[in-house]
Amino acid sequence: MECGLTLQDYRDRKVVEAGYIFQKKYWNKGYAIESAKACRDYAFDILGIDEVYSIIRDNNLSSQKIAIKNGMEKRDSIVKHYYNMDMPHFIFSVRKNGLVKHL
Repeated sequence: MECGLTLQDYRDRKVVEAGYIFQKKYWNKGYAIESAKACRDYAFDILGIDEVYSIIRDNNLSSQKIAIKNGMEKRDSIVKHYYNMDMPHFIFSVRKNGLVKHL
């Protein structure tokens, strides 16, 4: 299991991305959303970052649902080139001033 913040290329700049990857045996146990929220909150509250991104393959519906649960909205789409293939991705993000925290 891995989760954390990384700098990713998005258009002509670097953005802070909250990312995670889990072995299949850990899927559907709530770890992804807890990790994503913790990364988002750390970026906002400790690092003082104003916007956190998730760059997600267009066919990865589970991660798109996690992004939405993390307060993110779909902002854009891009195509990344990996392994000699074009792979469409969606850009999700949440802004610190746009996040509504639920008790």
